Amino acid sequence: MLAAAPLEAQPVPQLAAATPIVVGQSQAMEYRPGDVRQVNVYLPDGYADSGKAYPVLYLIDGGLSQDFLHIAGASQLGSMWGRSQPAIVVGIETKDRRAELIGSRGNTEQRKAYPTAGNSAAFRTFIRDRVKPFVASHYRTSGADAVIGESLAGLFIVETWLREPSLFGSYAAVSPSIWWDDGALAKQAPKLIGPRQVGHRLYVATEDEGADYQANFERLTAALSGHMGWCYALRPDVTHATIYHAVSPEALQFLFPPSEAPDPQFGFEVQCSRKS
Repeated sequence: MLAAAPLEAQPVPQLAAATPIVVGQSQAMEYRPGDVRQVNVYLPDGYADSGKAYPVLYLIDGGLSQDFLHIAGASQLGSMWGRSQPAIVVGIETKDRRAELIGSRGNTEQRKAYPTAGNSAAFRTFIRDRVKPFVASHYRTSGADAVIGESLAGLFIVETWLREPSLFGSYAAVSPSIWWDDGALAKQAPKLIGPRQVGHRLYVATEDEGADYQANFERLTAALSGHMGWCYALRPDVTHATIYHAVSPEALQFLFPPSEAPDPQFGFEVQCSRKS
């Protein structure tokens, strides 16, 4: 039997030096003494050369390990297909989400479990007084802006639309945690909705998690019934874990609709179960 001849090692081809993939910029910003947050910014295709001004999409839970890459990608895809306007995406990092994104301390059990909850007003102040002036002074903004977020960030967005609607132009809350504090925010909505919300559009999307869960959204949409410029999308085909990726393109289309309607063959529609 003949022995097999050993294979000669093949030379490894030399590759050019790898270059980094750059998807944005990150700015450290002090939230309070000793507490620094990252504000991450995605600039739309063509920003460097166009000289144009762009709308701004603020993203709550916008850290690099949170939802920044997902929503920046959805914005880029929507712009590429003409489904939504190209936008500057500004991701705002959160840390103690219950402290920063919830306005009430919660019911008795929630107060014991989450003693820091209930300081969303301070986070709104940070956005209003620090983040938005920074963006306006460093980037070419058109003056139009919107905010998006999911879960507790969605709750923050609904609360902000109710309590300080002038903070953003338009709002998108995906699967907002309106169940918090036994649905207190939905119960307060009829007293909070009025002339201040005029001109500030609201998109709310949620999965179906049963009658008790949906009762809070029934209260909210009932309070919205006399207001113009809102869309409520009930999506029983998804869950809390899958809804954000599924509906974010529609949310962006609602927030920043293109100047020309997309080609009907693409099927780009904002599906509202109820709207006005």
